[in-house]
This record gives sequence, structure tokens and C-alpha cells, in this order.
Amino acid sequence: MSVEMIEPVPRPGILDIAAYVPGKEHAPGVARVYKLSSNETPLGASPKAIEAFRRSAEQLERYPDGQAVELREAIAATYGLNVANILCGNGSDELLGLLCHVYLGTGDEAIITEHGFLVYKIQIMAAGATPVTVKERDCTVDVDAILAAVTPRTRMVFIANPGNPTGTYVPVAEIRRLHAALPKNVLLVLDAAYAEYVKRNDYEAGIELVSANRNVVMTRTFSKVHGLAALRIGWIYAPAAIIDALNRVRGPFNMNAPAIAAGAAAIRDQAFVETAVAYNALWLDKLTHALEAIGLKVTPSVTNFVLIHFPDVDGKRAAQADDFLTSRGYILRAVRGYGFANALRMSIGPEEANRGVIEALGEFMGKTA
Repeated sequence: MSVEMIEPVPRPGILDIAAYVPGKEHAPGVARVYKLSSNETPLGASPKAIEAFRRSAEQLERYPDGQAVELREAIAATYGLNVANILCGNGSDELLGLLCHVYLGTGDEAIITEHGFLVYKIQIMAAGATPVTVKERDCTVDVDAILAAVTPRTRMVFIANPGNPTGTYVPVAEIRRLHAALPKNVLLVLDAAYAEYVKRNDYEAGIELVSANRNVVMTRTFSKVHGLAALRIGWIYAPAAIIDALNRVRGPFNMNAPAIAAGAAAIRDQAFVETAVAYNALWLDKLTHALEAIGLKVTPSVTNFVLIHFPDVDGKRAAQADDFLTSRGYILRAVRGYGFANALRMSIGPEEANRGVIEALGEFMGKTA
């Protein structure tokens, strides 16, 4: 006997997905709030990008360029890439979703790591596939653990490099070793959202690996070093066949005109990028040493944030520290959902915010930096 449906029902698996929860933004009752929970740059956007954004407001009645040619050409010129191998989207989130939509389905598996970006799991499940989570080692992606999890059902492997919220990275030799051992029909997705900040000789974002192979893609974002998080700009560098497949299913105008104009201006302004990277390097070092001097453990980071671990002592855990900092106007990111129940992630912010957090945590821990 059939059961009559009284309302539309999502397909199986959708309601099993835990919705993504962004970092908090508000501290009620506090006059001055520093949001250090979303890895936003404290330097804002390039003045050239802001001016391009304003100029675009003069033609808001017109549809944007559906191919985002100006932005793709600017990206290609900056990195020496073929324009045809670049696709832009509404943040790298959209592009990650498109990859899952196109290359995953019921019965397929995709490998993610235990501290990887939560959006990977969401998009895998939304496509009807099964996420397979593997352990990391010392807060770093473990290539051997990934390879051990590969089965005939594996279709994709997601790696955030550098990782979020850990801030660690996988050397290029390890990434190449991973790729060489993967079946040719498995797509390796390298999410390099924080690549601009990394200044290590053994790191590569993925450009070379994509250029030489048919089953590797690299995603990037304008939300971090370029300071355009509000405009949601992401891009993917991929083999021609993958770009062709994604273009067949993406929205015809998936980027707005102000984003295209501002993004192109931002990536051309490499002097501004260099200033942002230099500021970040200065404060990454200062924050790490100051927090360690207080007695806190900091996971070594190559990004624009630090993962701060608190002692397993009553009253000194991450939850209490979060409340203490919030009461003083410093909003950090709780990362329990990423597997760190006793840690907070702190974005590098303006100088006064950085110094304020150091002072506040020194008081919280009963010490001084």
C-alpha cells in the first residue's frame, strides 16, 4: 500500500548533510569588535580594484560577460597560463560544487582528510556520493593514508594545500607521489586558497601538475590575499576536457560584472599583493612567538591564520578562551567541527587587534607575553 506524500521530499541523503556554519561576527555589548574568524585580509582590497568596482556601477542594467574574459585574461597573464584552461566562478565554493556535480554520483567515493575544508564533504554528499575521511598526521595531510583509502569506487581526492584550519602544507614531492599512485580516472583536486602566502621552496600550488596531466585541477580564490571576499570570486585551472564539462552545467552568468572588473584589477596589482604578503609574514612570526611565550601551542602555519591549542585544564580550554576574547571584542573561530575541540583559529588582523589578542590571552592564561 503506497503512502501519500503531503509535501515535497528531498532525495535520500540531502537531510543527512550538516549545513556549513560560518564563523561568528558579533560580540553583543562590546563597542569595538575585531572579526578574526574568517581569514579576511586586514589590508582590505587594492584601491585599483575598488575603483574598478565603482566604475562597473555605471552599467548595472547590462548582463555581465558570461565568459568573464577580462578576468580570465588577467589571471592568465599573471601566472603565464592558457586562458582556455581557466574557469571563473562565484567563489571557489561554486567550482568545487560543479566538480562534484559533474564527476560524482551515487555509488562513487571521494576522499577527504579529517581536518579538510567542510565544504568538500557537503558537496560530495549533495552529489549523492560517499565521502571517505582519512586521518592526518600532525595536522598535515598524510599521503599514505589517502592511498590506503583508494578503492575501485574512488573518483576524487580533495586536498586543501595549505590546509584550513591547520595552516600546514604538503611539499610538492609528496603531492607528486600521491598523484603518480592514483588511478588515471581519479580526479585530484588541489585547493590552493592560501597559496599566495606560502614562501617555501618545496611548495607548489598545482599549476605544473595540472599542466602536465589530465586528472588534476587547481582551485584558487580572491577572498584572501586580494581582499575581495564580499564579491565571491574563485577560479579553476584545469585540463581542457574538464573545463568543457564544467562549462556545460554552470550558470550562464555565474559571475557578476563588478566582481569581474574588480578581480581583474586586483590580480594585476601585484604590488598590493606583495605588501599584503609581507605584512602577513611579519605578523605570522610575531603572533606565533608571542602565543608560544604565553604557554600556548601553535600549529606551524604558512597561511594568514594560526591554529591555537589550549591546555586540557579546567577554565583554560578553548571554549572559555573564546568567551573571554569575545567579551573583549576579539572574535576567533571555534573549530570543533574540524576535529579540534580544544583549539581556536585566529586570522592575522590589524596590528591593534593582534596585540590585543596577545594581551588578552596572556591575561587569560595568567601570564604575560
